[in-house]
Amino acid sequence: METKIEGNRSDGSMFRWITFISVLVPVLVAVLLFMPSKIDTGQDWVYFLPHLNAVINSAATIALLLGVYFIKQGKRGLHKASMTAAFVLGAMFLVSYVLYHASAESTSFGGEGWIRGLYYFLLITHIILAAVALFPILWAYYYGYTGKYDKHRAVVKYAFPIWLYVTVSGVVVYLMISPYYSH
Repeated sequence: METKIEGNRSDGSMFRWITFISVLVPVLVAVLLFMPSKIDTGQDWVYFLPHLNAVINSAATIALLLGVYFIKQGKRGLHKASMTAAFVLGAMFLVSYVLYHASAESTSFGGEGWIRGLYYFLLITHIILAAVALFPILWAYYYGYTGKYDKHRAVVKYAFPIWLYVTVSGVVVYLMISPYYSH
């Protein structure tokens, strides 16, 4: 018998998929980040990816903010388009991020003093929230896509601020570490 989530059979099936994806993605990212040896692409273009990732995260931030603006203006179609753009940008970022970290050694932050503490605070909170963000983001997207707007609004209360923090902090972390890239 299929588990029912909030009285809806399709929500129960979706719950399993969203949970599976929300666990699988951070686990795969962690495995790739901590691989003992990196994948040798033999290509220098991978060193451009952190710069591209910052652009993607910046664009995702803009899409998220536009999505909020449009829904507050009652422009549901533009809201959906903005949030879909943010979702696609997030997926593009994830692929690029994994590709870079699977093929290049991590760069160490060279700052000292209080800036070092700030950097690591932002980095650690960014990583933790990025790992947990996928679950509410997928639910918010699913509920919005399926027209379950009351549930969508309830999930978005959590998903939006987490997602926004992750996109903004990702750019800030990039700006802070970019002077230390050797490529």
